[in-house]
Amino acid sequence: MDERARKQAKKSSTSSTDSEEVSSIEWDFITMTEQEEDLIHRMYRLVGDRWDLIAGRVPGRKAEEIERFWIMRHGVAYVEKRNEFSSKT
Repeated sequence: MDERARKQAKKSSTSSTDSEEVSSIEWDFITMTEQEEDLIHRMYRLVGDRWDLIAGRVPGRKAEEIERFWIMRHGVAYVEKRNEFSSKT
């Protein structure tokens, strides 16, 4: 079974109160340069959520960091936190 299929199987077998989901609210907001954001967006359109592959194209960034950035940038749960962060900068 490939990695993507395992992730899908794991997602379907976990409960809705996943510990990762609960603790993700405590993440610090990740800042990326405009070039990094552009590259991540373009790579995501090409390969989807294959974070390891995307991280290989963004120097100095780990797959987990890019995935967190993507979730925080596009996740509904982080709208308020994004607005709070952007008002500080």
